[in-house]
Amino acid sequence: MSCSNQKAPRAVSWIRTLLALSALGSILVCFGCYPTLKQEVQSPEKALKPVRFFLPSFRDDLDLSSLEQAIRLNLEYLDRLPPDRVFRYGPDEFTCSQVRESQKKFLRLIAKGLDPETLKKRIKKEFRVYKAVGRAGNRHVLFTGYFEPIYEGSLEPDETFRYPLYRPPPDLLTIDLGLFRKAYQGIRLMARIEDGRILPYYTRKEIEEEGVLSGKGLELAWLKDPVEVAFLQIQGSGRLKLKQGGSLCVGYAAKNGHPFRSIGRYLVERGFLKREELSMQRIQEFLASHPESRDEVLNHNPSYVFFRSLGQGSVVGNINVPLTPGRSLALDSRLFPKGALAFISTQKPVLDEKGKIRGWKPFSRFVLNQDTGGAIRGAGRADLFCGSGPYAEVVAGHLKHDGDLYILIGKP
Repeated sequence: MSCSNQKAPRAVSWIRTLLALSALGSILVCFGCYPTLKQEVQSPEKALKPVRFFLPSFRDDLDLSSLEQAIRLNLEYLDRLPPDRVFRYGPDEFTCSQVRESQKKFLRLIAKGLDPETLKKRIKKEFRVYKAVGRAGNRHVLFTGYFEPIYEGSLEPDETFRYPLYRPPPDLLTIDLGLFRKAYQGIRLMARIEDGRILPYYTRKEIEEEGVLSGKGLELAWLKDPVEVAFLQIQGSGRLKLKQGGSLCVGYAAKNGHPFRSIGRYLVERGFLKREELSMQRIQEFLASHPESRDEVLNHNPSYVFFRSLGQGSVVGNINVPLTPGRSLALDSRLFPKGALAFISTQKPVLDEKGKIRGWKPFSRFVLNQDTGGAIRGAGRADLFCGSGPYAEVVAGHLKHDGDLYILIGKP
């Protein structure tokens, strides 16, 4: 047999193999799997993919009363919107009326107290399920946590309470570039006008160190420590135990428009901390023990958040309803539908009797997309609201684990 005759069967074999692999790829796509992203998703149409098979377990580790509460609060948001308002769920569009009826339908479903297997069958039959495509180079979503910090504060400044929380300044402008050119649709800039010129709004350093807003009557309250101000801005909301008595809940109102830069990443890059020890608590410890580096580290992040008073009320998200601990999720509002019913699976810490983490274990639960955040960008990021108190602070400070995110909506 000649060499050419030997190669022919091998070539046929390789062709058959390639065809088989191609067919397998098609089958995987049809079954809800998809190839790893080569670059980050930029449009909502590509952030979610329909899942028809291989659905998650839909097991929920929390009490259903908290889920019912979160959904009912969510319905308050949907009730405020026009019935024909359109929400995009990946490649599909649904009206506000459809989303509202879908969540009412889900409320009736969980009220039956079904076991997980029966619930999964009903969801498969009665709901459409979409899965977040995840990060570039990774099919999973990175989950972090945030919480409601509680700090001492004052309504008047003194030698102890010297670091202000500011209300949104009147010269802070929002410029919608989409009004000028369609190519810039959805792009907004935060700016100020000076001598007839449109300029970027002031950075954190200009506001904190140079005091460009000082004395303009914009102070909402004062804290003891600039690190507390910075972490309150990162969390987006919190509660102040006032020197004058009582408490004040403050929430996100606006930001200066500069990009968020992680101070944790900066500390690792500068060699101040090791990546494996990075947590909110460790950052606070470092800044407390290295006051000479405090301003340099904090001003690495030029982003600045302005607050509003929520009185004695609860922390609210970007859809203006109170957040439910363990049930409210913050996602990129450019890519995911606000107020969507979702299901997540990732990990949570196991604490010892001293409140220290001794391990991590998987969990899954239903949640609602009720918030967003400056650092929550892309189809592969999610931030879970953990509530307040010591456990919430530990989870929020250490949660940084991969998982999966699904979005649900009822079938017509």
